[in-house]
Parts: sequence; structure tokens; C-alpha cells
Amino acid sequence: MLQLSAQDASFVYLETPHTPMHIGSVAIYDPSTAPGGFVRFKDILAFIEARLRGARSFRQRLVRVPFDLDHPYWIEDPEFDIEYHVRHIALPKPGDWRQLCIQAARLHSRPMDLTKPLWEFTIVEGLDNIEGLPPGCFAIVSKVHHAAIDGMSGVEMSAAVHSISPDVTPPEGEDPWKAENMPQVADLLARSYLNNLVQPMRVMETIGRSLPGMGKLAAQVGKGDVSVRNARPAPRTPFNGKVGAHRVWDAAPFPLKDIRAIKDAVPGATVNDVVLSIVGGALRSYLIGRGELPKDTMTAMAPISVRGEGEKAAMGNLVSAMVVGLGTQIEDPLERLRFVHDEAKNSKAMTNAVGAKNLADYSQLMPSALAGLGARLYTRVGAANAHAPAFNCVVTNVPGSRVPLYFCGAKMVGMYGTGPVFDGMGIIHPVYSYGDTIAISFTADRDMLPDPATYVAALRSTFDALRAAAARPVPVPAVQIIDKPLGMKKAANRKGAK
Repeated sequence: MLQLSAQDASFVYLETPHTPMHIGSVAIYDPSTAPGGFVRFKDILAFIEARLRGARSFRQRLVRVPFDLDHPYWIEDPEFDIEYHVRHIALPKPGDWRQLCIQAARLHSRPMDLTKPLWEFTIVEGLDNIEGLPPGCFAIVSKVHHAAIDGMSGVEMSAAVHSISPDVTPPEGEDPWKAENMPQVADLLARSYLNNLVQPMRVMETIGRSLPGMGKLAAQVGKGDVSVRNARPAPRTPFNGKVGAHRVWDAAPFPLKDIRAIKDAVPGATVNDVVLSIVGGALRSYLIGRGELPKDTMTAMAPISVRGEGEKAAMGNLVSAMVVGLGTQIEDPLERLRFVHDEAKNSKAMTNAVGAKNLADYSQLMPSALAGLGARLYTRVGAANAHAPAFNCVVTNVPGSRVPLYFCGAKMVGMYGTGPVFDGMGIIHPVYSYGDTIAISFTADRDMLPDPATYVAALRSTFDALRAAAARPVPVPAVQIIDKPLGMKKAANRKGAK
């Protein structure tokens, strides 16, 4: 058995019927590269089953401690059934992008069964009328609970079922996996008692590690090297209240070379800064159209991976976060990018001063029973509607493969992200890069964003405005050149004329 960290367990405690806490993706494949030019569902089942050993999350399930007196455990599921986790549906004709978006949103809105391994793959056939794609493509809408993976470990899980060639030969060797028996309640309670005895020592250790960083941050703030402006509350927007049970989903892909060209227009700017600026401009445009744009800048929480080189395949979440102003109060595209760059630079300095891993470790300090009770009460009383939000949205960037990937011999031709929303934060922007494309997707509460096509149009128009602004030549100030010898000669002539 392996116990969840407090950070991983928090996603279990936050789960309610209206706030399922899973992340995922919508990947699109062209089967023409597969053996025979097509892929059958039974081929997909066999392909995935042969590769389950590539990620522990595939066959591990949760075991909750009675009354949540301690954090849950992972065990190897003795009742694992791959056909429960891999499903098969088809879009009705014409099979266009809008139908895929609606289906992806419906699948994403359904909570997962927490008594089974926390992942689902839904094969969606019938993608016959999507611009830029050949007929016959299929999609995989994946769902993996946030307790099991973060964005970076999710890449490792994806790697288990993808290859860099159309070859479908199964891995060599025997699968060493073995199921475990369900633990006894008495054993779980005994473990809980021992863990709670050492909790005060963990608290003191975490606080002790963070004190030098706190002192460093105070010194930098005193010298003016770092500003505490990022600690301000976010303005209230239509996206920051209690969420409902329904979702919308859509995505907009952009050429990566254009994103890089835009970042070069502002010294020091990064690809992440450009993405945040696009999101800020889209939120500005969308909320102006609704007459609900706040006066102050909206903010985004951007997760930061603290996963070391030796932890890339580890289960769970190893993340901290920073909060960045999106410049929604700024109309000029490049001025907004400069604002976002300065905000991100300042937020990184604050996080680095304390230490991103130290900030992540603070999640270990809350007792498990109190964390679960607090999450349930927060939702039940609608507390999200009664206070200013800590941030307005989430923007999370997941780096993908630069080379083509294949699933069951079919070439991946598009990759987009999905993510959870919860009370107080009704829109999330997963950003996936694949090949020469970077795609900004969004998952949102349907009541908060009832017209996703309008928001997609705002993302595209903001990108176009940034690209046009970055392509404009920088005006060179005129320099007045004084020809002194000529001026002296003219003066001498005037003197001689007298």
C-alpha cells in the first residue's frame, strides 16, 4: 500500500457531485497509418492491456480510511477490469467539431467511481466533418483523477500508450503486476493513529525549512526587488461563484512559431507570458461584450511543477503555484504582454525566495479529517459566493512531444486538455503543445460561460491582434544632424556680405 500525500488527498476531499476533480485530454488520431488503414475497438483494448505496466495509475484504486481520519491509500485493484475503463461511442452525422466539443463536455462533467482505478478512456468515432482532418478519424477523451496525477506525471501516463512509430508490437517480457487484498479496517485505523502521532514533527520540519526563505523574501521586499502586489485579492467576475453540474469545452490551436515570434517583441518575455496575455485579452474581450469587465486586472493561478528528475514517473501531484495578473484592464496587446511579463517575473521571484517545494509542503499541515470536512462545508453553504476570489481562473501549461506520436498505429493529429472547475473558480485553461502547435483549451461551468464559441472567437482575435502588433516595425526616432562646417561657412558668407 502507498499512502496519498496531503496534496493528492485534497483532490479527493474536494470532490462533490458538482465538482469532479479529474483532469484529462481530447486526442485525435488518423487511423490511415495503422496496419490495414483502420483500427478496431478490440485492437485498442488489446493494445492498452499490453501496456498497462507502463504506469502504476492504471491498476491502482483508492482505499479510504474510516471517517477520513487519515489520508487514503493506493492498492493494486484485485477487481481490475479493463473493459470498464475503456469505452466506445460514436458521434451522429455529420460528426463535426461542435458535436465533439459537446460530447467531451458531457463526459468530463460526470464524476468518476472512486472505488475503481481513477481513469477512463472513451473512444469517440465518427469524426468525419472536422475542418483540416481526413474523414474516419477518431478521438480519445481521457479522464484521470487529479489525486493520481498532475500535468507532468500525466505526460508519463500518456507515454505508456503512445509510441514514436506506427509499430503495434507489444512490449517483451511478462507483466510482473500482482493484485493486493483489501486492507482490514483495524489495520487502517492503526496506521492512522501512528501517522497522527508524528504529525506535529512534520509541521515543525516544514516551518523550519521555510523560515530562511521567508526571511529572504522579506529582505527582497524591503529593498524593493520584489513587490507584494501579487498577494492582492482578485476582482469578482462571473467565473467566481458556486459552480453547477454541467460543463462546456472548446479549444483553439495556434502555430508555435507565431507564439515565439510574439514573445520576441518584448525583451525577456516567454512563451508562457504570451499564452497568459492571450487568455487575458480573450477574457477582456468576452467580458466587455457582457458588460462585466472588472476595473482591476484579473489574475490566473499558474501551477509550477516541483517534480525532480527522479520523480517524473511518480504518481500524484508535485506542484506549487504562482498567481499572475493577466492585464485585462489594458487594451493595447503589447502593453498587456509587457504587464504580464512583469507580473510573472515578480511572482516567480516571490515563489523562488520561499521555495516552490516548501510552499507545496504546506499542504501537508492540515489534518485529513478537517480538510475533508472543510471542503464539504465550503460547498454546502455556498461560501464561494461570499468572499473575494484568490484568483479568477487557472492557466496550466503541459509540454508535449515535438515528434509525431502513435496510438495503436494511428497517428495523433491533435492534442487538447481538459481540467476541473470548482466553487470559486469556474474556468480553467489547459495549454498543450504538440509538434509545431500549441493549443489553448478551456473547461468552464456552463451557466458561467453559456456561449463557448464566443470565447473561442475572443481567443483567436486576441492572438491575431498580438501577432499583428508584434509584426509592426518599431519606429526609429528621427535624429537631427547639424553640419557644423556648412553652418560656419554660411555664417562667414553672411558676415562678408555686410
